[in-house]
Amino acid sequence: MRFFVWLWKTFCYAAGTVVAGLAIYEFWFLAQILYWVDHNPATTSVMETRLDALRQKNPHATLEHDWVPYARISGELKRAIIVAEDAKFVEHDGFDWEGIQRALEKNQRRGRIVAGGSTITQQLAKNLFLSGERSLLRKGQEAILASMLEATMSKRRIFEIYLNVVEWGESVFGAEAAARHYFGASAASLESEQAARLAAMLPRPRYYDRNRDSPYLTSYSDSILVQMYAAQIP
Repeated sequence: MRFFVWLWKTFCYAAGTVVAGLAIYEFWFLAQILYWVDHNPATTSVMETRLDALRQKNPHATLEHDWVPYARISGELKRAIIVAEDAKFVEHDGFDWEGIQRALEKNQRRGRIVAGGSTITQQLAKNLFLSGERSLLRKGQEAILASMLEATMSKRRIFEIYLNVVEWGESVFGAEAAARHYFGASAASLESEQAARLAAMLPRPRYYDRNRDSPYLTSYSDSILVQMYAAQIP
């Protein structure tokens, strides 16, 4: 009997230790998110991963990245990205359940993961903190982080950070760097055709950086362009 009492106490202690550890781990994420409500992130997990890979080939490699305020990013680009990445961004609470269902059905038809149904909020959570690994554990953590972002930040702030940190090429991050890299222009001056093309690149930015004449990229850009007028932005 004493053995079972000891075993139960040991189990409870171990479980409590694990729960406390997980709470501290999640609070660390939350503390950073709360800081970023009023401060701009200097880097992200994805940016650090890409820079490490680049410096394995060139120790002096740097990223193209210039932060610009929300007001200095073209409204055309904002609308194009909403169309391409998350049409219900201003309406949902961080998760587009209909989009997730469509992605699951598409993956089932193909027999492999070809669509994720991630919202802009979920993408930002992954970019800020996580790796590119695909697993249920990572998706669960992404969901927790997305909920934290939605609970603490306005839609405008979430979108502002996303626009400034999303990957747009081999070493290109953020709208300002992308506008200058591809068009020699500022993010504020992007026209509708340019904005649609940048938005179309987001699913495979490094690939399209190397394959700018891709027929699919052109076709997808045209599709985004005709839908931009109806996009709702924060």
